[in-house]
Amino acid sequence: MRRNFKDVSSRASVASRGTCFVFLALCVVAQLHAAELANLRNGFTLRHEHHETFGEKTRLYMSADPAGGYVDVPTAEIESFEPAPPDPQEAASQPSKLQDLKSIVSAASQQHQVDADFIASVIKAESANNPRAVSPKGAQGLMQLMPGTASQLGVKNSFDPADNVDGGVRYLRALLLLYNNDMVKALAAYNAGPQRVQQYKGVPPYRETHAYVARVIKDYNRKKLAERKQQAKVHTVQDRTRSGNSALAQANSNPAVGSE
Repeated sequence: MRRNFKDVSSRASVASRGTCFVFLALCVVAQLHAAELANLRNGFTLRHEHHETFGEKTRLYMSADPAGGYVDVPTAEIESFEPAPPDPQEAASQPSKLQDLKSIVSAASQQHQVDADFIASVIKAESANNPRAVSPKGAQGLMQLMPGTASQLGVKNSFDPADNVDGGVRYLRALLLLYNNDMVKALAAYNAGPQRVQQYKGVPPYRETHAYVARVIKDYNRKKLAERKQQAKVHTVQDRTRSGNSALAQANSNPAVGSE
């Protein structure tokens, strides 16, 4: 059960209450680009980018930029965390961001010869198209590269969409080549590691990996099915147009009935 601000601060001095109130009020309005909400037991909500817990203290990072600052809050005073709602300005720019991502995926696809729809499905499953996503294990960016993997791939900034996708697609291509274009094995290796695929001679018996592979393949198949339907519609229109033109040409070539 949440306690109100008066209940929490009754144990402190009047000066401490005033300082705490100002401190928390500033935190509430700080950095609207955060990805999480920390619900405090005193009723306040702190919007932030991500957090780390160090025993009795939890550090809330207010920006993805290391220089963006952080706030330390007693862990006991945090009731829960939840995803932050999208910032209105970020929501308004979402279509352009998706368009930029489509261009980035297309460029990586052409350069590394990996199907663009396959790349897009992997990105969707990995990060939900969020270039600032960070997993509990530390994987970063659109294609969720671990810092060590990113370093080996020469990715300088995993939070840069183009840099992240280029490195992730190069790694994905290497896995596809390793498994003779077997997408299922390549995805399993991308999720669980090539050593696990080798150990189990296929998809390892991990629920997370099986769910991940199924999610990517399902989305990829959906994209391809929609693409085929669109192509079928185009072909139908073209066939009807050709048939109409042919009938018109034939009618024009025949003399009118009753003409002399």
